[in-house]
Amino acid sequence: MFGAKRTFQRLNSMIDNAMNGSFIESDYDETELSKLEVKWKRYISSSILSKKKIEKERENIKSFVSDISHQTKTPLSNIILYSQMLEESTMTKEDKELVREISKQSDKLNFLIQNLVKISRLESETMKIIPIRQEIKPLISSIVSAVDTKLKAKNITLELPEERETGVFACYDKKWTEEAIFNILDNAIKYSRVNTTIKIMISDYDLFTGILIRDQGCGIAKDEINEIFKRFYRSNRAQEKEGIGLGLYLARNIISKQHGYIDVKSEVMVGSTFEIYLPK
Repeated sequence: MFGAKRTFQRLNSMIDNAMNGSFIESDYDETELSKLEVKWKRYISSSILSKKKIEKERENIKSFVSDISHQTKTPLSNIILYSQMLEESTMTKEDKELVREISKQSDKLNFLIQNLVKISRLESETMKIIPIRQEIKPLISSIVSAVDTKLKAKNITLELPEERETGVFACYDKKWTEEAIFNILDNAIKYSRVNTTIKIMISDYDLFTGILIRDQGCGIAKDEINEIFKRFYRSNRAQEKEGIGLGLYLARNIISKQHGYIDVKSEVMVGSTFEIYLPK
């Protein structure tokens, strides 16, 4: 009984020391416990080394993305500027089309770089997400203003939350959550047919506040619903649409870091419903 108690005390001490990084194996005396201590030491040393390698790789990736962003900013801005100047000059119709394509691809590259920088900052926690309790309605209003031109271009009707949904609160970081929901709403517009309706609703649950976005677009196949949140994933049916496959990946990361989640229901050629849940 006394021996068992002593063994548990030594095991408990080993775990405590491992957790605070001060684990040192006892004198090796061929007992089973000493053998366990040696193995535990090797495991802890290996885990610490792996952690350091991961942290170093993360820092390298962060520096790499930051360098790309910095080094390409001026050349890319110049390409876009010169393309715009060329569009205004006298040239053949074919040449103008080529210049427009250069400008279009430059904008796409710029958009890709900016999104990679955002992802890098989020994953490396260089930029913190700081949720605070605030009302949801102003967040929705701000996002709707940003997509107004796109809605008009496709003659899409937007049904907004009713007045009774005013005064609903959640804990969220306004800047980052706006980015996440904008990406989802932008996708809804992009994949919706002309002359259709997109509905936005706010739901007040016990533990969460839900923001629902329902469209009448092309829909998502069941076997693709889990895939759409992966980095650079694009469905074969969506290849003709503009995009790089980072919007939903970024959206889910932002919402997850605030202890929320996104639920998706969809039917091909009928439409999709995304509901974003933010904790209260």
